[in-house]
Amino acid sequence: MSQNLRPQSSAGDLRSAALLTAALTLARLVALFRTPLELYPDEAQYWLWSRTLDFGYYSKPPVIAWAIWATTAIGGDAEAWVRLSACLFQAGATMTVFLIGRRLYGGAVGLAAAALYGLMPGIQLSALVAATDAPLLFFLGLTILAYVTLLEAQGRRRILLAAGLGAALGLAFLSKYAAIYFVVGLGVHLALSPRARAAWSLPAAAAACAALAAVMAPNLAWNAAHDFATFQHTAANAAWSGVQLFNVAEMAAFVVSQFGVFGPIPLGALIVGLVLAVRRRTLSANDLTLLCFTLPPLVIVTAQAFISRANANWSGAGYLAGAILVAAWLMRWRAKRWLIAALVIQGAVATFFLAAVMSPGLADKAGLANGLKRARGWSQTTDLILERARREPGLTAIAVNNRFLFYAISYYGRDRLAFRPPLASWLLMEGPRNQAETTAPLTPAIGRRVLMVSYEGWRRAEMEADFARSSGLEIGSVWLDRRHKRRVEMFVGEGFNPRPRDGVTGLPRSP
Repeated sequence: MSQNLRPQSSAGDLRSAALLTAALTLARLVALFRTPLELYPDEAQYWLWSRTLDFGYYSKPPVIAWAIWATTAIGGDAEAWVRLSACLFQAGATMTVFLIGRRLYGGAVGLAAAALYGLMPGIQLSALVAATDAPLLFFLGLTILAYVTLLEAQGRRRILLAAGLGAALGLAFLSKYAAIYFVVGLGVHLALSPRARAAWSLPAAAAACAALAAVMAPNLAWNAAHDFATFQHTAANAAWSGVQLFNVAEMAAFVVSQFGVFGPIPLGALIVGLVLAVRRRTLSANDLTLLCFTLPPLVIVTAQAFISRANANWSGAGYLAGAILVAAWLMRWRAKRWLIAALVIQGAVATFFLAAVMSPGLADKAGLANGLKRARGWSQTTDLILERARREPGLTAIAVNNRFLFYAISYYGRDRLAFRPPLASWLLMEGPRNQAETTAPLTPAIGRRVLMVSYEGWRRAEMEADFARSSGLEIGSVWLDRRHKRRVEMFVGEGFNPRPRDGVTGLPRSP
């Protein structure tokens, strides 16, 4: 049988995929609503964005804020409702993986792919954290599904599928600009595959571009009106300036991290499959399609890690297609034991992860407390700061020097800040470096008497030097676990008159 011929799939495969997705989603919902872990500061930032809906924000496109607005409008502002959309997006992505796998290789491969994807270690975290990866992967999945369907479509249906592809890709871009990896993959596929080139007619291409432009237009207009702030922030994340370039250690660390994110056996199978394809100089049409959407994120981000730095999740745009390709190869190789071993390992990791989310003490005992410290102690830290503010008469502002503090206080002090002086950000540089500093800078107008808060004592001396007088230094600590604690240093500053900065270090400019 030709590699491109698909075995018949049964309704049982669809039913099994739906049950798998439902079981994973239910387990994640239980964890979401039972966890004592608090919002990461980035999650609190996205929650704050959701209070004012817009077509763009300083560092991210708008879908994450829209999703949080929708779920909190239903259930309120508790942490679980802030995070709920991530769980639902990943449920949709898992079913999309099944549909793509079934279309390309049959129901059995689709089911195996859905299991590999749904149990992937990186997906466990993504499904429980309010972040941009979950909506990105869902809409990328829809985009790839539309594309592989379009490759076999004819006539008017092809044009409709192209329009759907453009709309789904637009929503992926509105989730995270890493959707550009689909465009890269599409370009590679068009260059390598006559089948891909034959599938695109001028009307189909026009329909895809028009739908993409229509979905993206409001965000592009927002960026144009805000000096392309989101694009600039995304580019700045690459950090190609001001750091030591060409880091073999960074690249090695990133590659190793992918075994933890993608799963050791699936990533190993992907590498083996690539080696075999190179040695045999043959690749099926469907394998080539998926490979074009799997490799670009991995290769480009690995290069980025070598040039500067990269976070483990930056290659996430390749996870979805990669899971399908690995499932197809393992099934084709009749490597049933390896597939079962991969699912058992990833299932065990997923079980431990969910248990640790509900009972963080398990992570502490396993020596993983450091990984959870950013989700602990923010409500206590907020209480510490707002209690000090309550004791200080005549405050005109509360100002912090760290965006994590700013967003944590905004969320955990949301019911109390309305009755207190405004929350502001102290600027180290002459200009803002993040959205907190852009939207709520400390200025002389509100700087007559300010409770200043220094995160971990960072730059406290420079903060004091920006005031005519400072008094009442108080150091407070919040224990995050048995080994880690968070410290804030607070003082009252009067007569805010910021010194000129040198624009690079934030230190006073030399005369």
